[in-house]
Amino acid sequence: MVDMILASVNWAQVGIVLGIFAAIALLLTVCILLVAKFCKTNADEKVENILSHLAGANCGGCGCTGCAGFAEKLAKGEANLSDCHVTESAQKAIIAETLGIPFTQSKPTVSVCRCSGGKNAKDAFTYCGAENCAEEAKLSGGRKVCKYGCLGDGSCARVCPENAICIADEKADVDPDKCISCGACMLACPKGLFSRIPADAKVYVACSSHERGKAVMDACAYGCIGCGKCARTCPEGAITMQDNLPVIDYNKCVNCGKCAEACPRKTIRTRY
Repeated sequence: MVDMILASVNWAQVGIVLGIFAAIALLLTVCILLVAKFCKTNADEKVENILSHLAGANCGGCGCTGCAGFAEKLAKGEANLSDCHVTESAQKAIIAETLGIPFTQSKPTVSVCRCSGGKNAKDAFTYCGAENCAEEAKLSGGRKVCKYGCLGDGSCARVCPENAICIADEKADVDPDKCISCGACMLACPKGLFSRIPADAKVYVACSSHERGKAVMDACAYGCIGCGKCARTCPEGAITMQDNLPVIDYNKCVNCGKCAEACPRKTIRTRY
């Protein structure tokens, strides 16, 4: 029976049909390859161009999961080039040209932790949970009496791509020689204690408490009491008092260090 069926098949016609299908498949494959090569969108090319000039640190400091995500947002106009503090200025200028936006070169910066607490700050209770600042902060703002201060659980140190942060005396310290100013620590800190200052700045305010003098003294041995002596001492008028804290205008600061010398609480710290 099978032999009869096979004998009745016109194999020449079958071969022609299979040849036609093969030719169609080959033609479609060639068309797909041509479309992929010559019809690639400008948007994809722009993203690849931008990505090729980013630092490639994938630190997450820009708020994106990595440089690829940041490049896509830049191409769509959903992010600012200034959000990246790792890419060199020369490369940023090329990216700006690709995006068709003006570029202004900014000064190098480093991150600092604006807290002098740690062991110098009193505990309100004993914390026995996960070693994670965000988790501890969920419990009444954390164990410290000062609700502005560093919790010392090291979340910032764990996200730093350059290992520039260490936890010393239960508070975070940044090594300016390793810091690339990516901002990953700023995103990780639930207290918002990290901020950028010029890389050549000598002094910074190591406190974030806006409480008044007695409340600060009851909570921390080194917290700012808002006395204003630093502002009065500064010969350049670079320091103003805002909400019980000194604010340094680094455009006026000449790195004389007199504010740090005058501070009775040693809240204004020198970096070198």
